[in-house]
Amino acid sequence: MKLSNSFFYTVREDIKDEDSKSGNLLVRSGMVKKEASGVYMFMPMGLRVKRKIENIIRQEMDKAGANEVLMPALIPSDIFRMSHRYDSFGSDMFKLNDRNDREFCLGPTHEELFVMAAKEKIKSYKDMPFNIYQIQDKFRDEARPRYGLIRTREFTMKDAYSFDVDSASGDISYKKMVMAYKNSFDRMGIDYRIVRADTGVMGGDLSEEFQAVTDIGEDVLVMCDGCSFGSNIEVAPVQAEKFDKEDPKKMEIIETPNVKTIEDVVRFLNVNINKTVKTLVYDVDGEIIFVLVKGDRELNETKLRKLLEAENVTMATEEEVKTVTDASFGFLGPIGVKAKVVIDNEVSNMSNFVCGANKDEYHYINVNLSDFDIYKKGDIVNICEGDICPHCGGKIYFKKGIEIGNTFKLGTKYSLALDLNYLDDQNHLKPVYMGCYGIGVARCMAAIAEQMADENGLIWPKEIAPFTVCITIINVKDEIQCELANEIYEELNKVGIDVLLDDRDERAGVKFKDAELIGIPYRITVGKKAADGILEFKSRDGKINVEISKDKIIKEVEKYL
Repeated sequence: MKLSNSFFYTVREDIKDEDSKSGNLLVRSGMVKKEASGVYMFMPMGLRVKRKIENIIRQEMDKAGANEVLMPALIPSDIFRMSHRYDSFGSDMFKLNDRNDREFCLGPTHEELFVMAAKEKIKSYKDMPFNIYQIQDKFRDEARPRYGLIRTREFTMKDAYSFDVDSASGDISYKKMVMAYKNSFDRMGIDYRIVRADTGVMGGDLSEEFQAVTDIGEDVLVMCDGCSFGSNIEVAPVQAEKFDKEDPKKMEIIETPNVKTIEDVVRFLNVNINKTVKTLVYDVDGEIIFVLVKGDRELNETKLRKLLEAENVTMATEEEVKTVTDASFGFLGPIGVKAKVVIDNEVSNMSNFVCGANKDEYHYINVNLSDFDIYKKGDIVNICEGDICPHCGGKIYFKKGIEIGNTFKLGTKYSLALDLNYLDDQNHLKPVYMGCYGIGVARCMAAIAEQMADENGLIWPKEIAPFTVCITIINVKDEIQCELANEIYEELNKVGIDVLLDDRDERAGVKFKDAELIGIPYRITVGKKAADGILEFKSRDGKINVEISKDKIIKEVEKYL
């Protein structure tokens, strides 16, 4: 590609409405352009990067034995009603009606369609296992699109689905996909971690996330300093702290004027925070539930939803609280309340603790579990840095991550909902066991931009860079420079190396800055020593900066590739 007659541009100034480093650099480098909130155009350079990422994924999927298909983006909404997911997606789905007033949606995901495709093949246990995948756009009406390509409303995803006779066979398929993912992300040069995650609206038996480690990540990754444990904070198990057991004391009500927070309680009553319990109130599928956690813990709504096997868990409003108690926020507690009470495991280890008295300006002291009825208990709090690892006893620490891939053991959820069955060797009808595997293509691009940029611009790994080598002509009016640059350009093309020739009539400084901004791994500069056959060879990461003769330049480039 020669820049003088190509669609190429860069932007010198930072982009005001981009809230991430990757978003700013990808727009400035002319890789992408924002069309609307969460909607981006891919320009020639950015499209080359995106397609190289797709090709890596495609190669690894094919190597793992998967077959590529392509599903429609326009899907009848009734399909999601059949799988009982229409309401789960809710306002996240883009919906439209055709001329016959039949409702369709732009596909937010494609599990249902893959099941329907599988029905064409699966009749007997002999028809499995197999895996089919696609690389295609998805559409979700995100409430807050942000961070450039990390959270958008239209995005390209590789989604794959495995079909097996049972969980044992499904485990083999699952491990193949995990290895394909590792190979893909390793080739992209991404620094990532594999962590346990919530299955969410996808459902199923297991979910793991591939998280690119970066400070801008939306997800909190829970890691251990002593073992390989990794989890998304949403599902990280907490090893409940044990406390010295005390003989129960007599419960007393104490006036506590204007003492509304746990910090206020600690100061006013001069007690250790480990002696305090805070009461939170939630609307759980339309029922008001009181939830108790230790004073310095944060409730994990995902864990609460799973413990109660609920669909919707939202914090109760003041009006909803008033339906079960006259007390205000800050003075709520489990004693005598007309609602079910759920406690965290840690609270079950406590004795003689402080909590709200369900009466404004009052708290109880010396409260014990025998003083109120407990509906359920379980692990319902967020793990904290410094907590004990649930696997090895090491110390927990946090990192932030961008979810670039996920894998699910779906089990039989969709098979049962959509009647995907097979006849086993005993001629019995059984549901198919499924797995689901996704990679966010543009998210990978953004994650690499976040991890590998510097103050001058992007630094693409050579496998996904738009071009591997950039040849820069210092003076396009110098015939010797132009002739030598074009000669090297043709030779690199002949040996199959992606090469960019910057033959624009621009100052050398502008060309150098553009090459650094767009992140080409290697640059060959053809300048004043061209008449002597001498070139400058430099790597984008700064590790290589040498002069070399024109006769050796091709082999020198090949050496690093």
